[in-house]
Amino acid sequence: MARRRHDDSGRRRPVTTQDETEHLPAVVEPGGAPAVANEAERTPAVAEEAAQPAVGEARDRRKRRTRRTAFIVVIATAVAAAAGVAATGAFSGDDAAASPTAPDRPVATTKVQRITLTSTETVDGTLGHGEPTAVTDASASGQSGQGGGSQAGADGEFITWVPGEGDTLERGDTVYRVNERKVPLLYGSIPFYRTLEPGIEGADVRMLERNLADLGYDGFDVDDEYTSGTAQAVEEWQDDLGAEETGTVRPGDAVVAPGARRVAELKTSPGAVVGGEVLTWTGTERIVSMDLDPQHEDLVKEGSKATVRLPDGSTVVGEVTDIGTAGNDTAGSGAGAGGEGQGADEATLPVQLKIKDQKKLGRYQAASVDVILEADSRRDVLAVPVNALMARPGGGYALEVPTAGDGGDSGSELVPVELGMFANGLVEVKGSGIKEGMNVGVPK
Repeated sequence: MARRRHDDSGRRRPVTTQDETEHLPAVVEPGGAPAVANEAERTPAVAEEAAQPAVGEARDRRKRRTRRTAFIVVIATAVAAAAGVAATGAFSGDDAAASPTAPDRPVATTKVQRITLTSTETVDGTLGHGEPTAVTDASASGQSGQGGGSQAGADGEFITWVPGEGDTLERGDTVYRVNERKVPLLYGSIPFYRTLEPGIEGADVRMLERNLADLGYDGFDVDDEYTSGTAQAVEEWQDDLGAEETGTVRPGDAVVAPGARRVAELKTSPGAVVGGEVLTWTGTERIVSMDLDPQHEDLVKEGSKATVRLPDGSTVVGEVTDIGTAGNDTAGSGAGAGGEGQGADEATLPVQLKIKDQKKLGRYQAASVDVILEADSRRDVLAVPVNALMARPGGGYALEVPTAGDGGDSGSELVPVELGMFANGLVEVKGSGIKEGMNVGVPK
């Protein structure tokens, strides 16, 4: 019920924002004893004070000051993880103790709702394309790696072309050129670590044949065996690449990656001698990475959903796709002299989230974001806004419920409630007579 004061005519008026800010409420945790303040939100009016005429200005002021002693409750921001919001509610301790029914109806009401209440934990995240990995040309050493050129170690070979930073490369696209010979991207998880030729069997053969088939070459079965049909298809592929038509595939003839790649940074340029890093790249889709405090490890598992809040306030759903192993992040921790014992405090759990709806990310390519993880959920509970709670004398909370008297007069009564979960500005309430759809008082 709104707190009221008297104006010069003797009538009561609602307390203004200026009145309210003159007295700061104390802070208590949910379930604790109510704070005591000189003024209160939603203080029930005192019937007899309105009925009696003013005897004298000084006496009238003393009387009003006495009757405006109040209780007020505030859910502290320090427990925002449990309550989700700070709020206030109060009523006059003197008159409420004498009678549970206030003479006036609340100035504003809301309905008790039956919902699924979910508490959350918000952690820091980073939107981007993930950690870059290096593409290494293997021509000079004859070893495979993530990339290379054929005829490994040949004299007089130079890098003659590289893509641009930010370019997207897909299956069959050229990653770089050596003496104008294309080194393409193939999809898979096994780099070419040996020479593939007729008679060779293995998973790397199957990977090569699957890529050749997807690129439009035929005359072979996609299996583990490198046949003459495979060799003939490889010769056609080599002709298209501008390479020598040998029918065999050597380490470094192509770059292997799990899927399409986005060039992050160039490490060489046309004219450079082959060998060493050519570029770094990432996946093409934007993902969210976070270093999670190990105490929140139970809030994530592969396949679980989380809400990502972007810098402009919009949200998008993410799915946990990768959970690493907790380790110490010593960057900036002052490790070294005087830095003993800090590593344990900096231990984090790397987690990645996939964003299925990339369009909802808008034009953001890299940004700091909030990741909202579901901590607990309660289904089919009765809930009200936190600021509907009113402190009771001696402890506990109540809701102000409007009533109608026999003579048609309206008023309100305070119905005690037990509190449950706090989440998103709502609180679970239980109590005799509390029903779904019931109107309860809130501050105007």
